[in-house]
Amino acid sequence: MDTKRISQADRAHIEIRSRILDGNFVPGERLSETALAEMLSLSRTPLREAISRLADEGLLERGPGSGYRVCSYSMQDISDANEIRGLLEGLAARLAAERGVAEEALADCREILAGLDAVLANLEAIDFAAYVRLNAAFHSWISLVAGRAVVTREIERICRLPLASPSGFLSGQEDGPEFRASLLVAQAQHRAIYEAIEAGEGARAEALSREHARLARQNLRQALSLDKSKVSQIPGLSLVSAKEELSA
Repeated sequence: MDTKRISQADRAHIEIRSRILDGNFVPGERLSETALAEMLSLSRTPLREAISRLADEGLLERGPGSGYRVCSYSMQDISDANEIRGLLEGLAARLAAERGVAEEALADCREILAGLDAVLANLEAIDFAAYVRLNAAFHSWISLVAGRAVVTREIERICRLPLASPSGFLSGQEDGPEFRASLLVAQAQHRAIYEAIEAGEGARAEALSREHARLARQNLRQALSLDKSKVSQIPGLSLVSAKEELSA
């Protein structure tokens, strides 16, 4: 196996994905292999591998003729993606509750929750980097204790879409009091999900997880109300059109 080529493909994937999410490429823009190869100082083979991965993740689509262009998303697309994540994480939470979770794993989650409590103790001085890390850890914990590889893989897949991960809206809104308050709601839901899993209440854990994912709908509306100077601070938001209303 050519590890150097794979490393180059990984680098190209990370760099192009970052540029797309940061708004350096606009929705509908055709990406030229030649221009990208020159920009990244790469040969075509690892570049094509990276582009293929980005297409699988939903950031690129094949355009008319040859080549790929940057995808665009509606508000409903993002809402639906988060709804699907909620369904999958709800399934994982139910499976974890029904199979039972070892005390060591429960202790790991209690430590994560305690860390989140500490971060949120002062809403005027939140360490957002720590919150993002711990929030991701909590959601990863649910997937882990479910013990189902297929479910974990599908959760990871949907989270690769723009703004569909649990941390999708956790950048660029730090100054908003409504957003900060929503973090307390999210934390209360985190703890309720944990308690349902610990108690073996599968149906409740599933319902709570699905409701928790729906916070993204509220955060999407708030994000799209930001002035243009802050939109670029939320990776992927530049790919979303705010023209239509979300369905109920």
